[in-house]
Amino acid sequence: MSEDPRLEAARYRIAQEARTSGEGAPAVGATDAPAPAHGTPTAHDRAMYVETAIQQAIRRGDFDDLPGAGKPLEDLGDLHDPDWWIRRKIQNERLTGLGPAALMLRTEDAEFAQTLDALTREADVRAHVDDFNRRVVEARRQLQGGPPVVTATRDVDGEVAAWHDRRRQRLAAASTPPSPPEPRRRRGLFRRR
Repeated sequence: MSEDPRLEAARYRIAQEARTSGEGAPAVGATDAPAPAHGTPTAHDRAMYVETAIQQAIRRGDFDDLPGAGKPLEDLGDLHDPDWWIRRKIQNERLTGLGPAALMLRTEDAEFAQTLDALTREADVRAHVDDFNRRVVEARRQLQGGPPVVTATRDVDGEVAAWHDRRRQRLAAASTPPSPPEPRRRRGLFRRR
């Protein structure tokens, strides 16, 4: 077996078709196209293989129940955005920490109270606010372009006081006992509903 079995099968099919049509078998190597190198499929062979694999996958149902099946493609507007795929990946995967400093600081500023509420010590709150203020000042000093930094620095003492107030309110809400449930009315055993 020195040749590709697919090539031999194709030659066999051509010979069978020629016999059934009454033309006789063509001589080996009598084709007009140059023979491909040993074991190298042509572009047509590759396209046929891919098409066959796709059709088999469709018959097996590999493409059934894919996400987005039967729905229009999202974000097909008039604007051409060459980075559409990376924006969609960031949105779908909810990736954080990617983007210009100005935008990252805006999102961090919007979630600032929740971030501070997750901290348990006043020293950690002060360190976090100091770090945030330092990053805001650094972003304002950079001249690399991008959106302008409009995020304001935070007052450390004011944020610590607000953190204490929110913490006190959470502790008070947690220490309040829940109201007892309403007693259920008992029905007689032989009453109709």
